[in-house]
Amino acid sequence: MWAPTADALHLKLYTTGTGGEAVADFAMRKAESGTWVFTLPSQPAGRFYVVQATIGGQKMAEVPDPYVHAVGLNGQRGVLLDPATVNPMGWLDDQRPTLAKPTDVIIGELHLRDLSMHPESGVEHKGKYLGLTESGTQGPDGVSTGLDHLAELGISHVHLLPTNDFASIDESKLSENRYNWGYEPLHFSVPEGSFATDPADPAARIRELKQVVQALHQRGLRLVLDVVYNHTTDAARTSFEQLVPGYYYRHNDDGSYSNATACGNEIASERPMVRKLIVESVAYWAREYHADGFRFDLMGVLDSETMRAVRVALDQQDHSILMYGEGWTAGPSPLPETARAVKANVQRLERIAAFSDELRDGVRGHVSRREEPGFASGHPGLEESVKFGIVAATEHPQIDYSKVNYSKTPWAASPAQTINYVACHDDQLLWDKLQSSNPSATEAELIQRDILSNTIVFTSQGIPFLPIGDEFLRTKGGSHNSFNQPDSVNQIDWGRKARYARVYAFYRELLALRRAHPAFRLPTRKLVQQHLEFLPNLPPGTIAYRLRDYAGGDTWRNIVVVFNGNKAPTAVMVPAGSYTVVLRGDHLVPAGIEKLPPSANPFALKMPPSTAMILVEK
Repeated sequence: MWAPTADALHLKLYTTGTGGEAVADFAMRKAESGTWVFTLPSQPAGRFYVVQATIGGQKMAEVPDPYVHAVGLNGQRGVLLDPATVNPMGWLDDQRPTLAKPTDVIIGELHLRDLSMHPESGVEHKGKYLGLTESGTQGPDGVSTGLDHLAELGISHVHLLPTNDFASIDESKLSENRYNWGYEPLHFSVPEGSFATDPADPAARIRELKQVVQALHQRGLRLVLDVVYNHTTDAARTSFEQLVPGYYYRHNDDGSYSNATACGNEIASERPMVRKLIVESVAYWAREYHADGFRFDLMGVLDSETMRAVRVALDQQDHSILMYGEGWTAGPSPLPETARAVKANVQRLERIAAFSDELRDGVRGHVSRREEPGFASGHPGLEESVKFGIVAATEHPQIDYSKVNYSKTPWAASPAQTINYVACHDDQLLWDKLQSSNPSATEAELIQRDILSNTIVFTSQGIPFLPIGDEFLRTKGGSHNSFNQPDSVNQIDWGRKARYARVYAFYRELLALRRAHPAFRLPTRKLVQQHLEFLPNLPPGTIAYRLRDYAGGDTWRNIVVVFNGNKAPTAVMVPAGSYTVVLRGDHLVPAGIEKLPPSANPFALKMPPSTAMILVEK
């Protein structure tokens, strides 16, 4: 144990995960570099343990160690358990699905509980890890649900909101049916117990999360874990403060906790032993649980050197493991901006990606101004912000960066460093945002704008991201922060998949189009600059570009993509050529919807309102 300021350190053993008296108490011996050591004699299986420091003559609370890998109920005590001894059958044969390059990634974001809690989900283990392992589940009108739905949608990666041990759910009172996203970490390297069939059994949460990984991998899906290393739950109750007070957190000049996370504290990732813990924790999830990617919550709170060290550690296992995060903070931090893993520094974070809020707010409207529409709903002046996302936040000579909503310079060195999206678990879902910003629109008009919004995302360069359920117009009743709201708000309503079957079918076709055509997945900035040209002299509220000369080795010679964000029809001048229309609005036929008359000169393409069109020269 590392506890350099402790006067004494004791290791205590218990027979239960909570309550009872210690059955053994061992004084640890002070060793080099602030560490304390004790060699534990052989113990009966399943013994629980804590450590207790004495600092400045005061006995601190009993806590598990910061590196704990197995815990009992509510994470109060660690347990003597080798996670390898509770592997599910066939675990050693588990293999990551192949991934050729990062821009082939398509991410589907999901809270594990949301997938199965609806009464009509057809899933037996509702709200549990095992609910994500069930196949053959069906909802209303026989629609596939759960794991089968994820497999048929066409995504490559399933991004699960936090599954590490978090503090907001009392695992001893699951009958209360409390809900939380889980952004309140208690232990960095242990699975959450409320998703397990038996939270009091330390082996259950480990084995069942590994079964999730197996089930996804067997369907060709990779797993992204949403990891929260930027803060913890109430600092006073953590192992950090009970063992080395003041070291693991950043502080203001007056000694109070700094709060760039808006969660009460922020982790001092730049300190050597904190960095060591974070790097080894991420590497542990990848090695022990075969995780294929990591999404870093408020990545901008962490320092760049730590993020680079994580990348190196993961590369020692597999270069294809994905890393991305939120390239911002939620408030000021004492860590200098130049040292943070924010968007502005992403070019110095090789093979680490960040979310593009430029595209998000350009397409759908400002995230905080709920009634303000975006490009897809006819709001003027957002064309350059959307184009910024289309080229994946990389440098492109045809973009006027002074007109981009947020970043005034490109921040990505390659398309693989940009996550493009129009919705996630945070803030309003796309359907809810479209409703609040288009109060007089009909349902048919809202569907047009929904489809236009994600057509932009899935034809843009970079890595596209979709919250699961948006493919059939998921709603949370307008909620913009459902982190602790009940299942009735958060659960995926599978009845909407049946009701909006045509919308869902279009989304599947859209994802298939992206997978089939490398022109939409160019791996380098140079290739984007070489093959993607924006068309000139366009009417306001429209964007058009051409992917030319078999971009990325595509089978299509030239691809013209046109977006009309206006609520009225308009005409866009398209280069001369012999085109086949493959996409118009919600109609997508890769073999062709219709052939346009060949033209030796540029011609006016008539665009319906709130519509995307794709023309190809085959």
